[in-house]
Amino acid sequence: MHIRILHHDHCFDGAASAAFFSRFLEGRFHPGAQFDFTGLAHKATQLFEPELFDGDVNAIVDFKYSTDPNLHWWFDHHQSAFLTPEDHEHFLRDTSGQKMYDPEFRSCTKYIATVAREKFGFEATDLAELVRWADIIDGAQYESAASAVALGSPAMQLTLVIEGCKGSDTVQKIIRKMRSQTLAEIIADPEIQAIYQPMYQRHRESIGIIRKQATCDRGVVFFDLIEDGLEGYNKFIPYDLFPESVYTVSVSAASFRTKVSVGSNPWVKQPLKYNLASICERYGGGGHAKVGAISFPIGAIEEARKAADEIAAELRS
Repeated sequence: MHIRILHHDHCFDGAASAAFFSRFLEGRFHPGAQFDFTGLAHKATQLFEPELFDGDVNAIVDFKYSTDPNLHWWFDHHQSAFLTPEDHEHFLRDTSGQKMYDPEFRSCTKYIATVAREKFGFEATDLAELVRWADIIDGAQYESAASAVALGSPAMQLTLVIEGCKGSDTVQKIIRKMRSQTLAEIIADPEIQAIYQPMYQRHRESIGIIRKQATCDRGVVFFDLIEDGLEGYNKFIPYDLFPESVYTVSVSAASFRTKVSVGSNPWVKQPLKYNLASICERYGGGGHAKVGAISFPIGAIEEARKAADEIAAELRS
């Protein structure tokens, strides 16, 4: 039995979702199955090529819905889970009982664990730490911005590796380790440490880059990282540098896209005025109410900058 699990790539919750879901399928339905993991990235082009669904069983976790007839399982919790209204209608017509959606959950891992227990009677008590940290990380449930930036726990250190490593091989190795090892054991692995240490140094340097580039105007932090070549960054750095801020808008470039990131300060007391997923959806992106992103084609820098300027102006109003 060959099972293909497609997951949100370079995302702690995506990796944890794939690890927990594979344990669920193995323990409840397919003992001894062979699992292969494929990371999916939000990009401006087609997300789902038919050849992705090459398993005897195929699943997507923590990522958008696909109408492909060879998709057997699906779990997601993002507001922007459907590419089109027709995709949503397709989901609503599904009668398999194996395609699940609930945007009320902070993390997809917690959602999968809850459904696995309540609907299928499956529990993996040894993965309780993994489920708890996925909920903390994807729900931004940190004590403070400073603690989120300090990376004091194994889970937060692994998040740096997962989000920043090149390619998908390292993420897939971590997923396989997550199936049976503690987070402390995974980050202590010499192979993972060899990746983490230079990335941590780059993380420290990124704080200075963002401090130099960022401005805060009427509660909105804005910075453009295109010229600095910084593909990713710890999304809590702006709130540590500007505790009074409410929103963040940034522009960055990666090998496969140009990206506008939009976030909100988890430690702001007052209710947020804007739904960031809805704003990003206008530009072809999406996400959650409190955090979203838009993917533009490689090289579409001016288009991305224009969108970022418009969003920042709207949030400042």
